[in-house]
Amino acid sequence: MPKSGNFWDKHAEKYAKHPIKDMQSYNQTMDRTKAHLSTDDSVLEIGCGTGSTALLLAGSVEQITAYDTSAKMIDIANAKAKDQQALNVAFAKGTLFDDTLGEKSFNVVMAFNLLHLLEDMPSAIRRVNALLKPDGLFISKTVCMAGQSWVWPIVLPIMQFLRLAPFVRFLTTDELEGSITNEGFEIIETGDYPASPPSRFIVAKKT
Repeated sequence: MPKSGNFWDKHAEKYAKHPIKDMQSYNQTMDRTKAHLSTDDSVLEIGCGTGSTALLLAGSVEQITAYDTSAKMIDIANAKAKDQQALNVAFAKGTLFDDTLGEKSFNVVMAFNLLHLLEDMPSAIRRVNALLKPDGLFISKTVCMAGQSWVWPIVLPIMQFLRLAPFVRFLTTDELEGSITNEGFEIIETGDYPASPPSRFIVAKKT
């Protein structure tokens, strides 16, 4: 199975050129996210990809730090930030567990289309909790594919063996929400954007 950074390095340019398939669901996600942001928030986005979401939300917050494991994704994101003169967004190659990220440093941590790609999801969510200030928010959206199709559980391992796909976790919405609440969060909002397969939008408050 390819390491995530190496996999996404190979696909960064294609990913950057690929249009969003479901713009309505993306816009719903962004609208609900903005509803929970404030102009004095310090925000961390993990798995930021080529930076489009961080740049879109930059005007709603004070500062966004955006990390991705793919250096090529970050190069594209930095080029976008320069073109847009986005002065309050800092892109960097890294992970949640980098020492440069101080505990209780952020009002909000965001993870869009990421949690199902993590091999150790509970540890990642626990780390998010540590990085958040008291009453901070964890905002995420995660595709939940468990029970949705018989095809992917058969095809995906073959694609992974051929290094054509990254690690993917097949989650139900209940499993996802349980993983978040088990790590010290209270879920205050949910939604499915889109509904099928459910891409679960969750706003969770640090307790």
